Amino acid sequence: MKAYILSDIGDIRLKDVGCPVPEENEVIIKVRASGICGSDIPRIFQNGAHKMPLIPGHEFSGEVVELGKETDKRLLHKRVGVFPLIPCRECMPCRKGEYEICRNYSYLGSRRDGGFAEYAAVPAANLMELPDTVSFEEAAMLEPMAVAVHAMRRAIPCKEGQVAVCGLGTIGLLLVMILKEAGFKNIAVIGNKDSQKEAALKMGIGEECYFDNRKREEGQRFMEHTKGAGADTFFECVGKNETVLQAVNLTAVSGKVCLVGNPFSDIKLSRDTYWKILRNQLTVTGTWNSAFTGKADDDWHYVLERLSEKKLIPGKLISHRFLMEELEAGFRIMRNKAEDYIKIMGVF
Repeated sequence: MKAYILSDIGDIRLKDVGCPVPEENEVIIKVRASGICGSDIPRIFQNGAHKMPLIPGHEFSGEVVELGKETDKRLLHKRVGVFPLIPCRECMPCRKGEYEICRNYSYLGSRRDGGFAEYAAVPAANLMELPDTVSFEEAAMLEPMAVAVHAMRRAIPCKEGQVAVCGLGTIGLLLVMILKEAGFKNIAVIGNKDSQKEAALKMGIGEECYFDNRKREEGQRFMEHTKGAGADTFFECVGKNETVLQAVNLTAVSGKVCLVGNPFSDIKLSRDTYWKILRNQLTVTGTWNSAFTGKADDDWHYVLERLSEKKLIPGKLISHRFLMEELEAGFRIMRNKAEDYIKIMGVF
């Protein structure tokens, strides 16, 4: 099969390699769509993966074409999405069903081979069967959408309160989409690109509710917009020191800050910022990955139900589509920021 092999930092190439063989309780998926995540770029070009050589890619979907031993035969030929985290099922969080915070997990696309390939081996327990109304491209966005749902549920915003989303990459924009579908009306967004503003306005965010982080006065304008109160719930989807500080400064007394963005570097809080957290009695929470328990109330089922009913249309955020032979161009667009993009999708 053809697969993108990450052999060393910065060395990723499309190669002919042997097809994976399913182990017990695994299936082989013919990959039909595979999205590039923002976390794939530092993994490929800066930090490397936990083991190399490796096939990256953890946002993917496809069709089950082969079964391992002890695997339900009804899965053959099913269209599926894939939960990429493989829990140990033995640690304390796993025993509580909190697989997303497993202490000894493996992970498709970073710790074992993933979805930038024609075929991928996946544990049968990690599959999400797709209804006919959900496309492979939409299913390849189940993972980032479930991450956004998990963040929303971690913060539990008040429906009548002021919500702010800072950082309008894929996760931030999906979070806006999901908040709007959930019935939140008072949503302000903070971005730093014209393309992000355009995407937010297309989602129904009013121009008066868009704030441009490239302008120094926007923090003051945000506070004026909220009549001096600030946001009741602030989602920080960037992971930079300045935006974490901004989150603390623009959150209302007794409000919540939900830290969503992976950190770009060390996050350092000044004494004054720390005092604000204390004196304003802010709740600061982290969020990680998404809940996939196989039960109807987990994050993945939440998303799939709304996708199947066309209440969420994530395909609007796909800015680029590449065939497998072209996907390396997508990696470089994201690394070099050579073009505006939201979600870059490989269509195999």
